[in-house]
Amino acid sequence: MTGPDRLPSGFPDDEGADDFVREFRQAVSPADRELLAHTPPLVILEVAGGDAEYDSRVRRLVGALEQALRGRQDAKLVPYAIPTADDGSELLSGAAARGLALGMPKHMTPDRLPGFWPLWDSVAYIREHADERRAPGADVLRDHAHAQLRAHRHQRREGRLQVFLWALGGSESPPVGGIRGWLLGSLWQGITRTFPRWCWERRKTRKLVRAPRLFRPARQRWLGGMLGMSGDAETLFAVMDEVADRQMARLVLPPDHARHQESLAALEALLTRALLEDLKSPAVGRVRPLQRRRTARPVLLLPLPKEGRPGAEAVERFLCSFHQERRNTAQAAGPLVIAVGVPSRTLLANLGSPAVSSLTSAGRMLHQSGSDVILVRLREEPFTREGLIIRPTSPTSYRVGGRTVTAGVAGGTALALGLAGVGGTALLTPVKRESSSCVAGDMPVAGSRYTVPVPLHPKQWYDETLAEIRAQNRQAERFAEQGKTVRTVVAFTSNGPTSETDTLFDGTIPELRGIAMWQLKLNKDAISDDSRVPLRVEVLTTGKGFAHAEQKARELVDQVEHGQAGEDGGGDKGGKGGKGGKGGAKDYEQVVGVLGFAQSKETTRRALKILEQAELPVIGTTATADEMLVSANYWPLTPLNSTEARIEADFATGFPIVARASGGCEPARKAVVIQSSADLYSKSLADKFRGDFHGSTQLVNFSQEGDFTGSPAGTPKVRSAHDLAETVCDALRGAEPTVVYWSARARDFVAFVNALDTQGTCIHRDITMLGGNELTNVVLTGEFTDKDWLRLYYSAHRLPADAGAADERTKQFVSRYDAFVSGPAKDDPWRDDGHSAVSYDAFHVLSRAADMALSGQGGVDPNAMLTALRSGITFDGTTGYISYGQGSNMPPRDKTLVLLRQSEQGPRVALACGAYRQGRTSRTEGAACAAQ
Repeated sequence: MTGPDRLPSGFPDDEGADDFVREFRQAVSPADRELLAHTPPLVILEVAGGDAEYDSRVRRLVGALEQALRGRQDAKLVPYAIPTADDGSELLSGAAARGLALGMPKHMTPDRLPGFWPLWDSVAYIREHADERRAPGADVLRDHAHAQLRAHRHQRREGRLQVFLWALGGSESPPVGGIRGWLLGSLWQGITRTFPRWCWERRKTRKLVRAPRLFRPARQRWLGGMLGMSGDAETLFAVMDEVADRQMARLVLPPDHARHQESLAALEALLTRALLEDLKSPAVGRVRPLQRRRTARPVLLLPLPKEGRPGAEAVERFLCSFHQERRNTAQAAGPLVIAVGVPSRTLLANLGSPAVSSLTSAGRMLHQSGSDVILVRLREEPFTREGLIIRPTSPTSYRVGGRTVTAGVAGGTALALGLAGVGGTALLTPVKRESSSCVAGDMPVAGSRYTVPVPLHPKQWYDETLAEIRAQNRQAERFAEQGKTVRTVVAFTSNGPTSETDTLFDGTIPELRGIAMWQLKLNKDAISDDSRVPLRVEVLTTGKGFAHAEQKARELVDQVEHGQAGEDGGGDKGGKGGKGGKGGAKDYEQVVGVLGFAQSKETTRRALKILEQAELPVIGTTATADEMLVSANYWPLTPLNSTEARIEADFATGFPIVARASGGCEPARKAVVIQSSADLYSKSLADKFRGDFHGSTQLVNFSQEGDFTGSPAGTPKVRSAHDLAETVCDALRGAEPTVVYWSARARDFVAFVNALDTQGTCIHRDITMLGGNELTNVVLTGEFTDKDWLRLYYSAHRLPADAGAADERTKQFVSRYDAFVSGPAKDDPWRDDGHSAVSYDAFHVLSRAADMALSGQGGVDPNAMLTALRSGITFDGTTGYISYGQGSNMPPRDKTLVLLRQSEQGPRVALACGAYRQGRTSRTEGAACAAQ
């Protein structure tokens, strides 16, 4: 009972508060440490009430959440901060960084923020001296930042040599006069001032701007890419001096001037990106003691002043920067940010106008890689009474410091190595790999097992597959008539083929074959197994290249919300088979899940957001862009572009794949990257490959339609395949071993390869190309059998049947595929393609969720299927071992990714990563695979 002098406290007991509180604690310190690698959404808790109650309610909410982050003696249990701003000119990233650094939990690995602080000190100097209107110079910025580090942040120092030199460098020069003093002064200055600053600047440049040019070409880091740096000699503080050139003239303008505000936004974006880069969690599941002590996620709790109040601009500017820059960190884990207050219309527009969610939905998505922004509007009534007390989180704690454990481990390792050296030096001798032999053979694509291009019958194959799906649908409906529980799933595909060339560039037919094959197996199993739920398949075509995916998604949502049968699970309306549902529809017509999409495009990405409104589980097939993770109800089956790009970049620079003129191969030191900037998949894959490639890259934008949306300034924009061939040939004339990395679509690839062959100016030597799974659609048809200069590597999602490492499930699937395809199997172009196997496994996931969701009364509804999926699903699939983590909608753990080389015998395995059979793991597959 609250007295007259005591206001209600605790987290407001609104509908769904229990779910949100529980998930908040798990998101901050999950029981499964692997969940720290997921990207949490930005959460806005909108507070109701007038101006009189507003501040107290914001404080109440923030205080209730903070209560879960503190333990005994009010000590922090996890790193967190509550940054605030006194006026609109503040950069809130600095307050956030300072808050995270203060009061770290005992023996937990701290976030040192080694990249943020030099940038923060440089920006602070630029703002303080803006009225001078001239850039201070790189040396001035360096000395200022170094002095700040030396004076105030010794706890963040790196390197014992610098600690010693900093201790010596307390004075400008030794107190000695004359020539002796001058000589000592020069030596003193060099040792204690110039040399430490040079070393420090060089290391920061290597970490933030560009890696050094030693044995490999320079590699651009995030700051160099963000600011468009091109020269290898540009140091970190030379870069910041260029920032000063652009911003100082704007910073002296009145605070309400538009250009002044733009300058603050640019600086906040720069600092927020630095903060996010530093807060990337270390690799999960490794054995280094300090890494394993990162057992909790950093948290930022932001009180949001009402629009027009002091500090509101600063907080909203930080939230906009965080929202934008988080996308540029390739889905890095980062902090959990929860803003509390009333967001302005401008802020909501800048955050993508998020839909309003309930506390239950928000809690469910807290520890999942899903929606970018979650908006929850709290009602006023719960604030008038006592709320929930959030119990403190319980991250793993340690009694001994991490450095002590590290020292012990290092000592034990040194002792073991010493004993091994005494006992047998031969055990430590590295095996020398022959670097001149090409990976997976020396032969080009020409001379493959397809002596002539495969005869294609797309219309016949497409119609036969749809006929099989219709036949299996009728079998499922017969099951419903017999009293079995039957439901419907929707498969989103592009349009069916209208010509032979359609099948070269579109995986629709093999994907539908995989769906039909699983439906056939499911119906056979359901004859004797009452626990299986037969599933009808409704194939929805969405236009060429999924052009109408959004429209079809809206139609499905409308159907589910207004015209769907059996929404109560089929318990009382027509029995298990169902004759009664809403609007006279049968229960088996209730849609309980979706399969799709096969391509990552802006249209399919937006379609996923639309489908989320219907609360339907969506299992992805071969769409791989990280940017597709926009819905908490979407589970991809294949590895994301960020994983694929890392593996391909390490493969290209670590394995001999580029042909030498003298024979054999060598690793690539340069990559010519071809992208279609307006294509979500292409740009995503290209950007991530360029960021991970250990060498120089040259980006070329190619679009036969002339759409160069999102193309970086200064990069070539090419419309003609002939012009692209000339551009690539020019890049291949250099001395560096160069690979052509293809991230664009298969149709453009065919045009490019034909243009290279027609032009003939650079095919006198073999050309190595590396691409994604998109290329399998055309490669396996024998389209390039006459290209004896083409060395082609590409990714796939299952091992070929004749690969030695392929497990029995893969071989069994290929046997079933051969039996399913009409005509001789050797004439089918997609026998070794992964599209059919991926859709087969994706349907298996959805089917398994339906089986798990089957209630005792015979009901199956989408919510129960979502619960089943979030509880984790594991089985041995045709594309490898499938293991979805609990509470996560990321792709299966360590999902199979294979790099194939097209050769005279067909596809040969160049690299196999992941759990392509149970018991395998990327950590045992070598350096390139360990990137997963």
